[in-house]
Amino acid sequence: MIPVIALVGRPNVGKSTLFNRLTRSRDALVANYSGLTRDRKYGDGEMFDRRFMVIDTGGISGEEEGIDAEMAEQSLLAMDEADIVLFIVDCRAGVTSADYMIAEKLRRKNRKVYLVANKIDGLDPAAALADFYQMGFSGMYPTTATHGRGVRSMMEEVLEPYPEYVEPQDDGSNSIRIGVVGRPNVGKSTLVNRLLGEDRVVVFDEPGTTRDSIYIDYERHGQNYTLIDTAGIRKRKNVKLAIEKFSIVKTLQAIDDANVVILMVDAHEGLVDQDLHLMGSVIDAGRGLVIGINKWDGLDPDKREHIKVEIKRRLQFADFAEVHFISALHGTGVGNLYDSIGAAYRAATDALSASRLTKVLEGAVEEHQPPLVHGRRVKLRFAHAGGRNPPVIIIHGNQTDAVPAQYTRYLEKIFRRELGLQGTPVRIEYRTGDNPYKNKAVTTKDRAGMKRKKIVKYSKRND
Repeated sequence: MIPVIALVGRPNVGKSTLFNRLTRSRDALVANYSGLTRDRKYGDGEMFDRRFMVIDTGGISGEEEGIDAEMAEQSLLAMDEADIVLFIVDCRAGVTSADYMIAEKLRRKNRKVYLVANKIDGLDPAAALADFYQMGFSGMYPTTATHGRGVRSMMEEVLEPYPEYVEPQDDGSNSIRIGVVGRPNVGKSTLVNRLLGEDRVVVFDEPGTTRDSIYIDYERHGQNYTLIDTAGIRKRKNVKLAIEKFSIVKTLQAIDDANVVILMVDAHEGLVDQDLHLMGSVIDAGRGLVIGINKWDGLDPDKREHIKVEIKRRLQFADFAEVHFISALHGTGVGNLYDSIGAAYRAATDALSASRLTKVLEGAVEEHQPPLVHGRRVKLRFAHAGGRNPPVIIIHGNQTDAVPAQYTRYLEKIFRRELGLQGTPVRIEYRTGDNPYKNKAVTTKDRAGMKRKKIVKYSKRND
């Protein structure tokens, strides 16, 4: 087993910066903004031929109320999960009452704790560390996470007791990555916790609770999954804080990382333009799509019927997506999401043979021929696969650059119906065969000359 390292400390002491340094990524949001990290965030790191897992946590101040109390609870849970705790303090701020409080909690956890004195640049290390010796931790390391100063030497000692990592043999299993997206406060984190069966992410009745994208691995009925909880995306004109703009970028990256995306919609508010924009982002990324109409339990029959009519009318451009009416809070209909997730994943990733695609194409052309262009019929000859997630079908023929959009949509529906490609966008691309005489005007005189040459060659063969 690889060691699990939790990063804990007060808000804004550099935990997320150190997380990015250890994982060699930019997965954790970093800004000069107190309380930025709100959920436990996991990442993988490797140093000195040793692998480890890092948990980034929200800051603990000891004065938490409301959502901040939920954040502190997530940090305490991270301590329970960890083999090693890196307790990060701010050298420039010195020892605070919150540091003492965190130290006391760590002693009760009975974990191996190292004190990381961060932000040491410009200070005398011996003088900066002097105040922290009174906290009673044997391992103390001066660092500057932003520049990496002291990080490698610290990790060399922290990881020394653990053996070098040996890569396990691949068991052939694949994890289905599920992104959960939607506007703020539609129940994304509630759904994630319901799917996991535990309070894994912070749920609070306040829009914008999740600011970062949280990746969570788990297993269900022998299938590996990775759930991605994302920040809610509001209309651009309503985005004020710079950190909220970062969150939007992280959500779009999470959509790109996912195999299948669950788009959450608030049934009480119905479909709004922002839902459709998000849906468009998922389709543009070519990801499988499942739509969850949440908070369905509290609606009267007339409201339900109205929403169903609106969905049918406004989602014609995404008619391949399965729609589920659920209650993430109470669990109603949530289990049924897995069937649609699995179907969308298989449709998006299964191999498509050229012979099967060509046969479907031939049947589609026989049923409804392409149009005439300049008096000549567009000819579509054969098809083959060009990619997965989303499925890309490449069709070869003549004059394919003149195929109208409505005929392409017709072909998409035929391929989807015949191949069972439900839950995923399908992309069709065309290739036109090269014509050797494309740029050569063949005149009557040229044709006569070619005819004479054939006669001469025939005569010589007979002689």
